[in-house]
Amino acid sequence: MALDLFLENGYEQTTIDDICAVAGISRSTFFRSFPSKEDVFASTTSAAPEELLDALRQRPDDETPWTALRHALDPLIAHYAAQSERARQLAEIARTAPALATYHQHKLKSWQQLLAPEVARRLGADPDDATDPRPHALIASAYACLEAAVEAWIAGHGTHQLTPLLHRAMAAVG
Repeated sequence: MALDLFLENGYEQTTIDDICAVAGISRSTFFRSFPSKEDVFASTTSAAPEELLDALRQRPDDETPWTALRHALDPLIAHYAAQSERARQLAEIARTAPALATYHQHKLKSWQQLLAPEVARRLGADPDDATDPRPHALIASAYACLEAAVEAWIAGHGTHQLTPLLHRAMAAVG
């Protein structure tokens, strides 16, 4: 419901009161479920970090960390593809609303914290060594490639498939 409001009215123009009215709930009920409007927006992909970690752990150990990260992104790409036009429109909102840009930075940080031990293991590094920048650099680079692919997907109005765009972005780096 809230996502429909964001699509119809715009993210910034949609208020928590609007969301509560459509959902038939009070503000206090809203805030028991969601700390912020940004959390409502992100609720459809809230399981993505854990799914990404599971997908990364399931990749063959003989793959390079970069290749494993690329293939671990497949479930997230499948989520976008399953909702094609709606997902593209929501992705566009996520890139234009300043509050969501800040939220994206927090998301990247949480992805790095969650994935770093597995990436470090794949590098043959100590997962507890906070002075080794390689795991975080790889994760941030993969995330940047994902963001670049999504930007290109948005710019092309969904006429290009997201998977080849991601492959192309990641091939340019790795």
